[in-house]
Amino acid sequence: MSSLSARALGALLQNWRTSGTGPAYSALADRIRLLVLDGRLPLGTRLPAERELAAHLGLSRTTVSAGYADLRESGYLDSIRGSGSVVRLPSRGSTAAPDPTVSADLLDFSKATLPAVPAVAAASERAAALLPSFLGESGFDALGLRVVRQALADRYTSRGLPTDADEIMITIGAQHAIGLLSRTLLSRGDRALVEVPSYPHAFDALRTAGARLVPVPVTSDEGWDEVALEQAFQRTSPTLGYLMPDHHNPTGTSMSDELRTRTIELAARQGTTLIVDETMAELGLDGQPQRAPFAASGRAVTIGSVGKTIWGGLRLGWIRADRELIQRASRARFALDLGTPIFEQLILLELLPEYDRILVDRREYLRAGRDHLVARLGRDFPQWAVPHPPGGLTVWANLGAPVSSQLALAARGHGLVVAAGPRFGIDGVFERFIRIPFSHPADLIDRAVDALTAAWGDIVRTPMPVGDDELAAVV
Repeated sequence: MSSLSARALGALLQNWRTSGTGPAYSALADRIRLLVLDGRLPLGTRLPAERELAAHLGLSRTTVSAGYADLRESGYLDSIRGSGSVVRLPSRGSTAAPDPTVSADLLDFSKATLPAVPAVAAASERAAALLPSFLGESGFDALGLRVVRQALADRYTSRGLPTDADEIMITIGAQHAIGLLSRTLLSRGDRALVEVPSYPHAFDALRTAGARLVPVPVTSDEGWDEVALEQAFQRTSPTLGYLMPDHHNPTGTSMSDELRTRTIELAARQGTTLIVDETMAELGLDGQPQRAPFAASGRAVTIGSVGKTIWGGLRLGWIRADRELIQRASRARFALDLGTPIFEQLILLELLPEYDRILVDRREYLRAGRDHLVARLGRDFPQWAVPHPPGGLTVWANLGAPVSSQLALAARGHGLVVAAGPRFGIDGVFERFIRIPFSHPADLIDRAVDALTAAWGDIVRTPMPVGDDELAAVV
């Protein structure tokens, strides 16, 4: 069971007083509840004592006690003698308020995912016919089937990055690859350069490995802050850099060729190992020329996956790196797992010859979803700044006010789960932003926007204060 200090919880609670117009204890409970629901407060975390949190936030102990009591009554907190107040979720059978995460009618837009392509079913049947040929093997292989690694290596070679099977490791998805590389490359206290906003589970993996995160801003309209990027390398000499330079999540923007080259040069000068997440690299939606992999321009470790293109349920990804690092990662892997399932690898092997055709269909589907979502948001929320992302799966919309957490919480009351902006940052910022995926069918996008419209109406009925500290927090 992990414990959270008052200072650490206070950082997550940034601007919590704007979470509602009711009593302070209710606003405090609402913000903690949202932190639990969107994963920023892991289940089983022990919250700070009431007196400690009250002193840190400058509140009366009565206010904090009432907030904790609200959370206990709604099933989000257990008070255990000797263990303090521990985060939980309401159980199905409890008398507490129902947890919206288990409602059958809840529309989940917190994940940017696609339904499986129809080809998965047919590929599974063909893979089943291949499986008997592999049943004599142990099934415990840290690298993955050589025939699959060779197929992926051939694809990299055809895209302009000569690759051998020994430079590929098959992983259980991209997140597994991020965690494994973090464990292999980092020691506690090492610095890791990251984009902000970015993929929150990458932050989690890097922190778990002991990294101190060094943020570099990325925006939908201007992309990477090049001055901040250069200074981050020069001033902190990070051990590792985690980047998503093609159709960045959540902004959808991509690095210019010039900045890719400059980033490789900066990393080489400081001895930084770049981990480049290319899970969405081939999801350009406006007919952009397909670029060679980032590592074709210089030394970088590449992460790939079919989770954003074929189906997340296939749970397959890979690492492309030099042989020495692949061997190091394979040795580290046995402390975490004992290899990637064989059958899923055979499904991927059957799908790879169809991958380019699958990507064409996916781009067409996503293009229609993006255009539909952007049009709806522009019509229903003229006060928002809604970009038209050139790729990826999501819109990173600027709400014009620091109310993202409040909006996300209100949306749950209208049947929609959506991730608040701070989930994609590291210091509680991005309250002016919200990520909305366009990877769903048009009818579900309409339902989601209708829910957001209703939730927006709930939170704007009473004007909310916006202080200088809130304005300064915006990146």
